[in-house]
Amino acid sequence: GPKWGNSEQIKKLRSSFKTAEKALRTSDSKLNVRAVNGCCYGRDNKPDKGDYDKLCGQRFWEFITGDAEFYTQVIEPIGHEAKKRNDDFAEKYDQVLTLFSQEFAAEYCVNGKIDWGKIVVLGSSALAPKMVRKAKR
Repeated sequence: GPKWGNSEQIKKLRSSFKTAEKALRTSDSKLNVRAVNGCCYGRDNKPDKGDYDKLCGQRFWEFITGDAEFYTQVIEPIGHEAKKRNDDFAEKYDQVLTLFSQEFAAEYCVNGKIDWGKIVVLGSSALAPKMVRKAKR
């Protein structure tokens, strides 16, 4: 996306672009090289960053495909894949949440109520948590 990095990461990007441009120009001094930071979505209405271009959303997809409307066509297959992955994630998340809840209840609840004393000991005791659990049993 448009705001992907901090100032140090952008500085490294610029340095890497300069290194790549030098290497390419060494092999062909007449080569016209322009570095591009491409973002799949979003917008940046000032794409000229001096030593590179930042192309976001429609500008990026048009740059790599030559089709000004490609950005609207690419979203449907991405959406189907994202839904499938979201569904898979939700199923696995539910499984983990159930297991976590069962383990938490078994370890830190008594008759369905949270044993806050045990929680405080777990989070604040000078002893390692495993030692605290063993000592409390």
